[in-house]
Amino acid sequence: MTHTNERVAIVTGASRGIGRAVALKLAAEGFAVSVNYAGNTQRANDVVAEIEASGGRAMAIQGDVADPATVEHLFAATQEAFGRLDVVVNSAGVLKMGNITTENVEVLDSTLATNLRGNWLVMAKAAETLSEGGRIIAFSSSVLGKSFPGYGAYIASKAGVEGLVKVLANELRGREIAVNAVAPGPVATEMFFEGKTHEQVAQIAALAPFGRLGQPEEVADVVAFLAGPQGRWVNGQVLRVNGGMV
Repeated sequence: MTHTNERVAIVTGASRGIGRAVALKLAAEGFAVSVNYAGNTQRANDVVAEIEASGGRAMAIQGDVADPATVEHLFAATQEAFGRLDVVVNSAGVLKMGNITTENVEVLDSTLATNLRGNWLVMAKAAETLSEGGRIIAFSSSVLGKSFPGYGAYIASKAGVEGLVKVLANELRGREIAVNAVAPGPVATEMFFEGKTHEQVAQIAALAPFGRLGQPEEVADVVAFLAGPQGRWVNGQVLRVNGGMV
């Protein structure tokens, strides 16, 4: 069986939530997908099984995006298995709450390690690896526009990501590789619901004019747009996918 026209994507943080939805969507669009995950092997294997059951190709690769050797392995294993690489989606991220206090500096350090250092490493390796027509897609967050108390470390990390996206787009001038970020609003994922009361969820859902939370698939559709032929003229942008929450 030949796969000459098949495109290949890496999706980090793909065992659950938005990353899982992105992996499934890209597979449905004809991509072979490397499903990267931090810890939950069973969930990652479930994503691979779902893609394969629909006739697609996928493999699970464990690894922490904050570790350079792991990122190196992720890219090498993907190219060895699938023969090429076209799109890199860095969806891996953590959300740790904590006010800006002296004792909470650990919250900042651990958040920056995954969300900012991880993005730097994945984006840098993508820039080294991708050829003309390649796409690099990072994740920011629409919470940047809200400045909610307790989100300092998370917002700082995602503001950094937005900065990296725009710089890398400029650094890749002349190579026809697009670099963009997607900034979701509140989305119905485990990470979002964790630690929130029903009342808090309802209050946040009411922020958007649509009056509801986003669904992971709605974010994945925008990633697929950026990864596909229709997104070819979008570069150095942050797409706020939040149902109108400002």
